[in-house]
Amino acid sequence: MQSVEVDQAVLDGLRARALNMRRHMVRMARGPGQGYLGQGLAIADALAALYFHEMRWSPADLQREGRDRFILSTGHYSIALWAVLAEAGVIPLTELNTYGASDSRLAMSTLDTSPGVEMIGGSLGQGLGQAIGMAMGERMRGTNARMFCELSDGELQEGATWEAAMAASHFGLDNLVALIDCNGIQADGPIVLDMEPIREKWSAFGWQTEEIDGNDMGSVVAALARCRSRRQKPHAIILRTKPGCGIRSLEVREKSHFIRVDSTEWDLLAAELNQEAAQ
Repeated sequence: MQSVEVDQAVLDGLRARALNMRRHMVRMARGPGQGYLGQGLAIADALAALYFHEMRWSPADLQREGRDRFILSTGHYSIALWAVLAEAGVIPLTELNTYGASDSRLAMSTLDTSPGVEMIGGSLGQGLGQAIGMAMGERMRGTNARMFCELSDGELQEGATWEAAMAASHFGLDNLVALIDCNGIQADGPIVLDMEPIREKWSAFGWQTEEIDGNDMGSVVAALARCRSRRQKPHAIILRTKPGCGIRSLEVREKSHFIRVDSTEWDLLAAELNQEAAQ
């Protein structure tokens, strides 16, 4: 594996961004008292690395042609997308208080009512196919834009995902990066179907693959950097993440797909997040 040197100041800045994003997520879920907080906290490091280091995009011009794009296939992870867009200044911080409300732009599963959404999420297994279409379109137009598509290990149980994986390999879409969040959970507990070995499966489908600790910022940044120089194949980064990452009491919950928290506990969660960040 190619070694990548990453400046410590860059990593420190990205870790600070990820921490702020986790704070935003706790704030959002506190409003309705519930939400997909476990997955959001888990994917925060990857999104911070993408939006504040790897992707070529502008918060001021979300419709610019030839921009890099992030496609959130697991739409219920929207809490993490709202957090990174708020951290980037796209969404006002005050609007985060409306997360999950009936008239809010910030739904619990992505809609096209908020800036920065490239795809409406909800039904799993659809994101990778749409990312492939975007990647092919940009290649036909002759741009250098790249597509970064997040999907999950539970989503890999959807057959459409593997049809898309075959197509991406067939067309040699080296401007496509799949970020596969492997947290081991789905709606009612552990993953129902054994999807392992995940890395070997993606390799067998013709993807350039690597597996990393998805909550280690240095590993995430280095893996994304390696994708830039690899050609002729799409890229798959398997992110091993911890649901609830950053808040120990949530990390050890037996069920953390959809988290409900008593109104008296939110201050404790926020304090725990700050305490762990200070260690």
